[in-house]
Amino acid sequence: MPSNLNYVIDQVVKDKGIDRKVIIEALEQAVLTASRKKYGHQGEIEVHYNEEIGEVELFQFKQVVEEVMDPSTEISLEEARDLDSEAQIGDSLGVKRNTDFGRIGAQTAKQVIIQKVRDAERDNIYQEFKDRKGDLVSGTVQRMEKGNLHVSIGRAEAVLLAKEQIPGEVYRQGERIRAYILDIQKSSKGPQIFLSRTHPGFLIKLFELEVPEISEGVIKIISAAREPGERAKISVYSSNRDVDPVGACVGMKGSRVQNVVQELRGERIDIIPWSQDQAKYVCNALAPAKVSRVYMDEENRHMEVVVADDQLSLAIGKKGQNVRLTSKLTGWKIDIKSESKMEKIAGEVLEKFKALPNVGDVGGRLLYNEGFRSVRDLAEADPEELARVLGSDREKAKKIVEMASQMLQDNDIKKAESETSTPAEVAPLDPIENLEGVGEKLAETLKSHGFHNIRDIANSDAESLSGLQGIGIKRAEKLIRSAKQFYESKKS
Repeated sequence: MPSNLNYVIDQVVKDKGIDRKVIIEALEQAVLTASRKKYGHQGEIEVHYNEEIGEVELFQFKQVVEEVMDPSTEISLEEARDLDSEAQIGDSLGVKRNTDFGRIGAQTAKQVIIQKVRDAERDNIYQEFKDRKGDLVSGTVQRMEKGNLHVSIGRAEAVLLAKEQIPGEVYRQGERIRAYILDIQKSSKGPQIFLSRTHPGFLIKLFELEVPEISEGVIKIISAAREPGERAKISVYSSNRDVDPVGACVGMKGSRVQNVVQELRGERIDIIPWSQDQAKYVCNALAPAKVSRVYMDEENRHMEVVVADDQLSLAIGKKGQNVRLTSKLTGWKIDIKSESKMEKIAGEVLEKFKALPNVGDVGGRLLYNEGFRSVRDLAEADPEELARVLGSDREKAKKIVEMASQMLQDNDIKKAESETSTPAEVAPLDPIENLEGVGEKLAETLKSHGFHNIRDIANSDAESLSGLQGIGIKRAEKLIRSAKQFYESKKS
């Protein structure tokens, strides 16, 4: 071993950023491992680093005896007193041994030290990054492997997985990029740091970087939603009435938002003013489409949005993108319907309501405007609530509930009878899953909006279907066409 290790230890501590104690422990472990190779496992061996002389000292402990039978584990009293004048029979005495282990021993010691230092480096990197999840980081592109990008971020290397890259982006070796720290995991090969450029948090962090008012706490980012590389929405709020949160995020002549757009390779960004009024918030998020009316089901966080016929495609957006992003941003499930479609639906519901006692045209409209959309809603309603809406007494309201329940029972009986009829009498109601192009997820969406079988699709229209989440106008037309062809093929 070198005569003075203090200088070497200091250099390693400085270069690697590793605790001095860790280096010393690595040295002691290395010498102990090498000594075991040279001297075997006979006797007790201890290793200590002497700070004063900068040397690792090796001691082999031997039993002080009158007559030595095993020189590797025993020492005579005379020899012991040469080392320690106060030694007595039965004492355990540490005898200093040579730490020159030869080529093989030195190689063993080197491997132990390298491994210990590497483990310490990995632990340091993990400790440095474990609390940085959700931070923005800059790095240099190192290489591309199987679509995954390896990025150097200081002392560590991170991975930008293919699925976390913005579609269409091209990366070059040596290029500087920014990314969002998605996760940090421990592994046998050291800490693994995963990055993302598609996470909504990346968009938020970029705005925090560009807009000083956000870091100062004047403006708060409420939520963000993205379809990476195409379009994003971000909602902002300011507790200071004198500060326009949207204007601050846009910046002078759009400079701030343009810097973010440039970083995201041209991704279009809508900055939405947040509102405590959830209906207003959703309307803001659907801009530039103008909303006529909103019906809310707060318990299920479901919102029915009505727009003018000429605003329908604008509200839904290209391939349903606008309504999809709005739903992600606000956390509300949103159905968009045109006024003509809504009027048609309302007319059908009102006709059913008129068949109930003490309702009539005015009462039906009042109930509809209060969110009652079916006879089932009335059957399950609280009579007192109905009485309040209609401005009538509780007994009349109770009679409406009872009559609505009776209508449901009659319908259930008719349905049961139709289900037991022969195929010649009633056409079978084929499950929605039997339709080509309908997977498990789409089937669930369709069923949640009342489309339970293929006939429901065949009797629908593209406008109604395209308002559902994940279904554009072209896909809606294709589904209806497939449903009609399904029944045409059965006839033939």
